[in-house]
Amino acid sequence: MKGLFKSKPKTVADLVCRTRELLIYANGECTSSREDRRVEKMAELSTLIRDLKNILYGNGESEPVSEACAQLTQEFFRVDTLRPLIICLPKLPLESRTEATRVIANLQRQQVHSRLIASEYLEANKDLLDLMIPGYEDPELALHYGAMVRECIRHQSIARYVLESDHMKKFFHYIQLPNFEIASDASVTFKELMTRHKSTVAEFLTKNYDWFFLEYNSKLLGSDNYVTKRQAIKLLGDMLLDRSNSAVMMRYVCSKENLRFLMVLLRDPSSCISINAFHVFKLFVANQNKPPEIINILVANRNKLLRFFVDFKMDKEDEQFEADKAQVVKEIAALEQIAFEQIAAPEPRDQD
Repeated sequence: MKGLFKSKPKTVADLVCRTRELLIYANGECTSSREDRRVEKMAELSTLIRDLKNILYGNGESEPVSEACAQLTQEFFRVDTLRPLIICLPKLPLESRTEATRVIANLQRQQVHSRLIASEYLEANKDLLDLMIPGYEDPELALHYGAMVRECIRHQSIARYVLESDHMKKFFHYIQLPNFEIASDASVTFKELMTRHKSTVAEFLTKNYDWFFLEYNSKLLGSDNYVTKRQAIKLLGDMLLDRSNSAVMMRYVCSKENLRFLMVLLRDPSSCISINAFHVFKLFVANQNKPPEIINILVANRNKLLRFFVDFKMDKEDEQFEADKAQVVKEIAALEQIAFEQIAAPEPRDQD
């Protein structure tokens, strides 16, 4: 009975240290521990995790105190509590997992003397991402680890680490998992990776253009899953229209394979998909330095495209969309005229 009446930690530092002790205990084999003692310690650990959460978020009756939050953050990373907490997550009850996830997420944003201590810690412990990202393969833990990863990649150096790792290729699998909630969560994380840190994303796409867009086109844009395809075409437009990715965009719109993918998506039965496909398709048409193969495809499909755009409308009237569509139609018509003039032009005669 002695353990049941153990006094609670008195300071934030004591609270963190006791939490770490119990995490290490929980992560151990504990073969010599009696079951009742283990249950007691796990219950105490759950209570302490809730206490950590209440310090960071408030307890419903009072707001969090900045000094306590700063002290908790500093002590949490000083004694290396994040690693054992991440490792222990599968052993915690559901409610404690959720609270632990919120604690880890909050700590990523806490500043101590204008320093993001979490960023500095993760910079030296990037392998923790190698523990969290594969969590998408575990239905019981996927949403918890996904939420943690998204908070961690708020730090640019950590996002770069993930982008440059083999984990990026796995996201094309995670996004198509049969569990809708997990697939959607992975899609949110993927979008965050591809849009948050502009310069890092541009560097990644430039270095990894070939395999990335091969996977993107075939597995996401070519997916049979409506949600996957809808999210993919929207994200593609966001990436290509970002000024930081202008060089990548120019390379993308010079590919006949990419153009063919977009022309198929233009005819998708879903207006949401077709409208977003149009916003990418118009980049091919607007390109003033179209390669001959792009011109040939557009000219060969001229009549079909012009007939298609007659009835191509948004559900709600949109002046910008109509202006863009009119410009696209004008450009396609001009390409036909240019091609006709090139064919009709007499060949130059040899001068005597």
